[in-house]
Amino acid sequence: MADAKVIPFDEDRPRRRGAVRKVRAVPDPLEPADPVEPVESAVGSGPEPVAAGAGDGWDRRIAGGLAFLRRRITGEYEVDDFGYDKELTDQVLMSLLRPLYDKYFRVEVKGIENIPKEGGALIVANHSGTVPLDGLMLQVAVHDRHPAERHLRLLAADLVFMLPVVNEVARKAGHTLACAEDAQRLLEAGELVGVMPEGFKGIGKPFGERYKLQRFGRGGFVSTALRAGTPIVPCSIVGAEEIYPMIGNAKTLARLLGLPYFPVTPTFPWLGPLGAVPLPTKWTIQFGEPIPTDGYAPEAAEDPMLMFNLTDQVREQIQHTLYKLLVQRRSVFF
Repeated sequence: MADAKVIPFDEDRPRRRGAVRKVRAVPDPLEPADPVEPVESAVGSGPEPVAAGAGDGWDRRIAGGLAFLRRRITGEYEVDDFGYDKELTDQVLMSLLRPLYDKYFRVEVKGIENIPKEGGALIVANHSGTVPLDGLMLQVAVHDRHPAERHLRLLAADLVFMLPVVNEVARKAGHTLACAEDAQRLLEAGELVGVMPEGFKGIGKPFGERYKLQRFGRGGFVSTALRAGTPIVPCSIVGAEEIYPMIGNAKTLARLLGLPYFPVTPTFPWLGPLGAVPLPTKWTIQFGEPIPTDGYAPEAAEDPMLMFNLTDQVREQIQHTLYKLLVQRRSVFF
């Protein structure tokens, strides 16, 4: 397969699509027109004419799919400096995640209007679930529910980019290393950036501590938002905590495998691969009111007290919303 052409991520590029061009014959004005036959309505007068354009939808889909495959084979597709493949994400990865989002977890989204229609913004969310499916569902929620169908660029841990296959898929889906430099470049380019400051402490916490936010690190995400002058949008996710109830942690096995934890749930590893199937919980994702940062002086990003206060403000807003959503939900599964 030919190598893909790499272009800068911040260039404004038209979207390329496979399309089918329909050619219609133009009658010769010198030729006499065919006589118009009267339409018979009696039963048995013959089959009804097929409506013009019937089947065009399927024709376009097939043609688009073939054009997509051709571009994949010939390498005529584009990725940005981080490896993000927008076409692959829209046409393949999102399509694979959408049934899980719509049918399995039945995600309900609130406050989507709090995400800006354009320009950079930092979405800060809680992290949970033993396996980080919450980040993927958050990505689908932003794309499918936002009026502008915006794409969320998630910041991921080093481990994601050390795993074979997962590394390549994550890059294609727009994920990048959780470092201040990459995050700032994306924000200044007008991208939506998602971060989950709890990290492994959040997704690897025991089931008894569900929905209790862990420490938010040293507030590096606040410093990045201040430098870029972009708003911070708090996000609360309910439902992910129960997909894999973590009742134990095989620490010795985790160290041998080089993992931050090795989960033990009521079904895993006892049921083998079947135990890896997540429980079909009902999810709610709520985006809070954005916290502006463009009113601060440039040197504010170096003020540790300001970063501490803003970090605490974001954390408290997420925690308060989590408690409110938990009180409102009828059931874990419905």
